[in-house]
Amino acid sequence: MALERTGNGYLVDPTIWSEEIMLEMAKEDDIELTESMITQIMAAREYFAENSSVPPIRTFAKVVGIDKKILFKEWLTGPMKPITKYGGMPQPTGCV
Repeated sequence: MALERTGNGYLVDPTIWSEEIMLEMAKEDDIELTESMITQIMAAREYFAENSSVPPIRTFAKVVGIDKKILFKEWLTGPMKPITKYGGMPQPTGCV
């Protein structure tokens, strides 16, 4: 499946997002999403749906009940960028 993505890997049309597309995007990026990562993506999508914004990392860590140091270790990078990318949300700005 050829997905139309921005230069940063985000969906050009986020309305097409589905769990299947999330997994395809991760596969294209050579990322294996764990159950924990998928749970985090779904929590971020729920937050986004309720607040119309991507949560800052401190808020998100509280929402999912995971220390932000663990989130950084699990994602090997700032966690909000891949979480929002694979979750079909806008790219976050600021400290993520």
